[in-house]
Amino acid sequence: MHIGIRPVTDPSAGGTYQYGVTMMEALCRLQKRETRDRFTVLYHPAYTLPVLPAGCVEGWSLRAQPYPLRSRLTDSVRRRLHLGSAPPTGDYTARTRPDLGRAIRSHRIELMLYPSPLPESFESGTPFVIAIHDLQHRLQPEFPEVSSNGQFELREYLFRNGARHATLVLADSEVGREDILNFYEPHGATPDRVKVLPFLPAVYLSTPISPEEKRRVAQKYRLPDRYLFYPANFWPHKNHARIVEAVGRLNSQAGLDVKVVFTGTSSDELARKTIGEMRTIARHFDVEDAIHRLGYIEDGDMSALYAGARGLVMPTFFGPTNIPVLEAWACGCPVLTSDIRGIREQVGRAGLLVRPDSVDELANGIRKLWTDDALGRELVSLGHERLSSYRPEDYRSRLEAILEEAKARVSAEPPSPGVER
Repeated sequence: MHIGIRPVTDPSAGGTYQYGVTMMEALCRLQKRETRDRFTVLYHPAYTLPVLPAGCVEGWSLRAQPYPLRSRLTDSVRRRLHLGSAPPTGDYTARTRPDLGRAIRSHRIELMLYPSPLPESFESGTPFVIAIHDLQHRLQPEFPEVSSNGQFELREYLFRNGARHATLVLADSEVGREDILNFYEPHGATPDRVKVLPFLPAVYLSTPISPEEKRRVAQKYRLPDRYLFYPANFWPHKNHARIVEAVGRLNSQAGLDVKVVFTGTSSDELARKTIGEMRTIARHFDVEDAIHRLGYIEDGDMSALYAGARGLVMPTFFGPTNIPVLEAWACGCPVLTSDIRGIREQVGRAGLLVRPDSVDELANGIRKLWTDDALGRELVSLGHERLSSYRPEDYRSRLEAILEEAKARVSAEPPSPGVER
């Protein structure tokens, strides 16, 4: 079958970018093994050119799709929606875009894969598989990054119609699947079409990490000798401000000298506001020197940043599951993260779990990571054990089964006009 893929191509997008890279890498390996499927990676020429997985040449192609992308709701759709962060009461009916369908069919594509939701998935009329990573706009609309400036309406339009019209829907966990069905089964999602495909660590990670590589990265970024690590963009739900407050309390009141290294861009208003709050808190506790912001980090340096850290500190409010936890385990980095639904099931005993709204619990967890060497070794061991229970070959096996089911469903339906099989 001829399958199209529309990945996120900007590395600064973080998890959604890595998710697409991981999927394409797995499809490449499956194709080399036995499948006769062909793959076309579609991209918009105004955006970053996607990189095909290493060794994927035969049966793979890149094609620019110059039709307009809609990152925000069109006026016609917006007028039909109930604005605001309350539960939706408006008309979220999917509009149709024959031009999108024609553009996709011009490549003889029979099935599309969307590692990240886009309106074109259901607007084009082409059969598709879509990943829905979280429904936090419904679960926690108090966070502006999922509710303000039309984000609530955009996400609801995307996810409601994606779940309804998709050939299959991908969730990261059983908790994620439960959320999709809870919110969207009344709107047409069905249990048989929602499949669980758990995350893997990013494919760019290189392990084991040599002492020389750790030294190179430490010198490049002028890292402290000891530090905690948090790779995340500066959005309110990521909870950076509470980390700074916890470090301030520990350093000023408990006599510790905790250092924290953050990555992530400051390219939008919310991020700049978060960074301003962090600076205010750091000045209050006189710990400005303890907070290190590195900005965007190249993929090749991430393994050493994890491996050199005293621990990953990720007290996010969002789940259901998160890729940095898996990356930390892969690099031998102890994990502290949030004691919330979804993450609790992901981590089990292989991490310290704290309530993300409690600075006291966060400070206590950071103190343990910073001072207890035996605990750190135990968490690393438990993390490796947890990671080994779901390997890349397990991911590929699940993805293969999902793709075969999607192909069977599409083959059982009449072909769209202009599609050859």
